[in-house]
Amino acid sequence: MPEGIYHFPRGFLWGSATAAHQVEGNNTNNNWSRWEKTPGKIKNNEKSGAACDWWDGNWKEDLTRAKESGQNSHRLSIEWSRIQPTQETWDDKALYKYVEIVRWMVNHEMTPMVTLHHFTDPLWLVDQGGWENPNTPILFARFCRKAVDALKDYVNLWITINEPNVYVMEGWIEGKFPPGKSSLGLAATVLEHLVRGHAAAYKIIHELQPNAQVGVAVNYRSLKPAHDWNPLDKMPAAFQNQIFNNAFHSCLKTGLLNMVLKKVKIPEAANTQDFIGLNYYSRDIVHFDITKPGNLFGRLEYPKDADLSTTGFIANIPEGLWDGLKWAHHFELPIIITENGVEDKDDSLRPRYLIEHLHQVWKAANYNWRIKGYFHWSLVDNFEWERGWSQRFGLWGLDVKTQERIRRKSVDLYEEICKENGISNQMVEKYAPEILNKLFPSY
Repeated sequence: MPEGIYHFPRGFLWGSATAAHQVEGNNTNNNWSRWEKTPGKIKNNEKSGAACDWWDGNWKEDLTRAKESGQNSHRLSIEWSRIQPTQETWDDKALYKYVEIVRWMVNHEMTPMVTLHHFTDPLWLVDQGGWENPNTPILFARFCRKAVDALKDYVNLWITINEPNVYVMEGWIEGKFPPGKSSLGLAATVLEHLVRGHAAAYKIIHELQPNAQVGVAVNYRSLKPAHDWNPLDKMPAAFQNQIFNNAFHSCLKTGLLNMVLKKVKIPEAANTQDFIGLNYYSRDIVHFDITKPGNLFGRLEYPKDADLSTTGFIANIPEGLWDGLKWAHHFELPIIITENGVEDKDDSLRPRYLIEHLHQVWKAANYNWRIKGYFHWSLVDNFEWERGWSQRFGLWGLDVKTQERIRRKSVDLYEEICKENGISNQMVEKYAPEILNKLFPSY
């Protein structure tokens, strides 16, 4: 059989992503460590505990596995509370551990991408009001200066803040993340402060490292009204799209933070992104629901015939990633897929999810859009925030009790994709034959 291949651009970054609190283990000085101790906040009252035990050295084994399986990059985050355990003190030994990790990556020809804020805040900051406090952007910038100055010899790709939209939505509207509040007014305040924190960090990074590439990772949610003809469905879909998808990143282009009910001019934020970090997992259908004022009268659900993940948390809708890529493209900046993946303990959905979503990325690259890389979530099963250990996103599985890594077949699939820099019909036939005719109609 002749081979058909969808090739990606030369120099494409192929990697996976992790976050400090989810993999390091024994983080005891941040908002999530406190949240985990509060009964009812985490599914089954589970705790991150040792997590994937990266802090005690397992990072090297996991990154070695990633390198050996064809990945040429990795996205990780650094834990603010380790580097600055109190407002007055810095832990240079902890900071040096991150230097050791990124130096190892560079020495093994892996490009590091470092996230400076991934959902966690030091307790000393939380006790001052966290991101509700207008002084926090200044404190965050101070931390960024310390971290970037230490890592700049090895890191050129920076994410200042991961998913500010999710951080605000879950912490100040839905209450699933700390601090567990439900206030649109406070949510707007926190989003404004996050913009100011990013803008300050962006300027510091470029001061220390003029050629750095700096972005923000947004969780893009493809939001579609349940009925295109119904203005009641279209209204909450449009409002949610503006607040959840557009507001933060548009402000980094224009300097105007438009939160529908409130607009704030932040001129120092204009033109403070060098690439778009795009996280995508699924699409939502939006129904008008008068009982959901906190969600701007929009109730979200998946299509009735959706291809669902193990727990129903994610629907496999690759067309939604295309929506996200089109949205990102209008900013006229390079695009990096900074997260994409599915929870799938049995590894039965992940192969087709991965292939179908990467096919959407290939389509965008084939249009000569500046798609620079793809980071799969996640390298190894990890602690999934308020959902605890109930979901398995890793290419590698994890036995939480023994720290044993379990090689799933998706590791082999992703290895073939990374090393080929493309998707072939033979890969699809081998790992997800049910979609062969969809991706390669002539075979």
